[in-house]
Amino acid sequence: MKAIVYSEYGPADVLRLQDVERPTVKDKEVLIKVHATSVTAGDCNARGFVFVPPGFGFIARLMFGLRKPKQPILGTELSGEIVEVGKEVKRFKKGDQVFGMSENFGAYAEYVCLAEDARLVMKPANLTFAEAASIPFGATTALYFLRDMARLQPGQKVLIIGASGCTGVYAVQLAKYYGVEVTGVCSTRNLEMVRSLGADHVIDYTREDFTQNGQTYDVILDMVPGKSLFARYKPSLKPNGLYLAGAGGLDSFAQMAWTGLVGGKKVIAGMAPDRVEDLVFLKELLETGKLIPVIDRRYPLVQAAEAHRYADTGRKKGSVVITVTPS
Repeated sequence: MKAIVYSEYGPADVLRLQDVERPTVKDKEVLIKVHATSVTAGDCNARGFVFVPPGFGFIARLMFGLRKPKQPILGTELSGEIVEVGKEVKRFKKGDQVFGMSENFGAYAEYVCLAEDARLVMKPANLTFAEAASIPFGATTALYFLRDMARLQPGQKVLIIGASGCTGVYAVQLAKYYGVEVTGVCSTRNLEMVRSLGADHVIDYTREDFTQNGQTYDVILDMVPGKSLFARYKPSLKPNGLYLAGAGGLDSFAQMAWTGLVGGKKVIAGMAPDRVEDLVFLKELLETGKLIPVIDRRYPLVQAAEAHRYADTGRKKGSVVITVTPS
């Protein structure tokens, strides 16, 4: 089968299209013919680009391979069709159209094997494979921070930094679903797009510093990779407000520990847990039109390096999708 493989860390050019052996399904696994995947921050970080969050570079090497990648095929988000099931599989059958995430990468290939209990559910019937592949990573991250960590309540005010990114676009929509007043922060070129997703207010960070406008918020969700700016944003939080460091590094975890002890305004960091029920919930929102996918660009599998090169610019709106099997 065809797959995008990398044998060393580096820029997008390390990605190569190669013929590799098709995986063999085990008793509790399903074999998926991949129709579409995407370029997530996790894929770029594992590849070894400079956007690895501060403090995570060496940790990432321990996870992914100290000298070279342990898993040579990237790809976390995916959608496709099940073509074979293990003899002990109960949840799925051959022919099921599914979408979800592979915790061990591998989706940049024509076929991938996933465990039956992986984050995998039936694809929303109203979405294309490409649209479905753009959902899991960003939407589950937004859901985790806003619903589970912030426990949003109607009438609250939320500021979303990076509102046009792959998590931000779903954070805006989910925040509106929970009845809060949403302010999105993005660049000039993305103002109308963020407004179209339901944001009550949009701030162009190239022209306005929101920390100087006198507004305060119950929750600030920061999805811009890099050093946590809690100290700078703290005055923009209401008493007992929450700063959600959705893309923070080790400094965010240190701040979370400290603010957890002293009370008042707090920092929350972390990663969305592996829960199938979250994808089921998102599937229902997608099928009823309460959540819509946002795709910036689409590339065929052979142009995966170009897709990564564009994602590395940090300017993508929503998701960058890679089409593996044309539909």
